[in-house]
Amino acid sequence: MADDYAHGHHASVLRSHTWRTAENSAAYLLPRLAAGQRVLDVGSGPGTITADLARIVAPGLTVGLDASAEVIAKAAADFVSSAQPNLRFETGDAYALEYADDSFDVVHAHQVLQHVGDPVAMLREMRRVTAPGGTVAVRDVDYEGVIWSPRFPELDEWLALYLRVHRGVSGEPAAGRYLKSWAREAGFTSVACTASLWLFETDEDRAWWGGMWAERALESAFADNALRLGLADRVALERISAGWRRWAEDPDGWLLMPHAEILAAV
Repeated sequence: MADDYAHGHHASVLRSHTWRTAENSAAYLLPRLAAGQRVLDVGSGPGTITADLARIVAPGLTVGLDASAEVIAKAAADFVSSAQPNLRFETGDAYALEYADDSFDVVHAHQVLQHVGDPVAMLREMRRVTAPGGTVAVRDVDYEGVIWSPRFPELDEWLALYLRVHRGVSGEPAAGRYLKSWAREAGFTSVACTASLWLFETDEDRAWWGGMWAERALESAFADNALRLGLADRVALERISAGWRRWAEDPDGWLLMPHAEILAAV
C-alpha cells in the first residue's frame, strides 16, 4: 500500500521536522528505553529523533525507516558515522516491513499514523516485528484540538482548509484521539495512554512556527494539494500566509498543539 503525504518534503516542512528531538517529541517513551535495546523508528524523516534514540539505547541497534529515499539519504549523511555505529537508516514500506517477526524491542512512530489510510494495518505490522515483552510507541497530534490567540480569522480559515486538504489526500488529522481504539483494533490488549503539548509563544517560537507556515501555505505540498483539490485559490493561500505572519509578529501570539501518546505492550 502507498499513501500520499499531505505535507510533502518542501524545505519549510523539513525545518519543522528537524526541530523535533526525543526530549520534545518522545518524552513519554524515554523511561522505557535502556542500553542494548533494538529500536525501529517508523517514519523517521530527517532522523533527529532517531539519532537521539540511538544514543540512549547504544550499543543496541536503532533503525530509522522512511518511505522517501531522498529523506533517508539526507538523514544518513547527517547522522551515520563511526561515532554512532549502532544507527542506520533504510527506505521501506511500513505496511510490509522487511524484518523478521520479533526483530525489535521498541517500535516507535511519531506523527505517522495521521498520514496513512489504514493505521490499524500499520500498527499490526509494527506489532509483528516487536518481540514479546516489547513496546510499540506512537504519538500523534490532534489538529482539531489546536487552539491559538489572537483569534485571527485567517488562522480559522487555515485550520478549516488544513483539515480538508489532509483528509482529501490521505489520513486523519485528528489522529491523536483515535490511537487507543486503533491499537485495540490492531490486537493490543495493554495500551497505556498519555497526552502532551507543544506550545509556541515566545518571539523565537512565533517567528519560527508562523514563518514556516507562512511559507508552507504558498510553496509546499499543502498549497499544491489545496489548489489541485479545488479547496482554495491563490488569493486564499496568500491571505492565510499573511495571517500567519501577522500572528508571528504579534507579541500576544500563542498556539497550543495537543498530542496523544500510546505505549502498547506486546
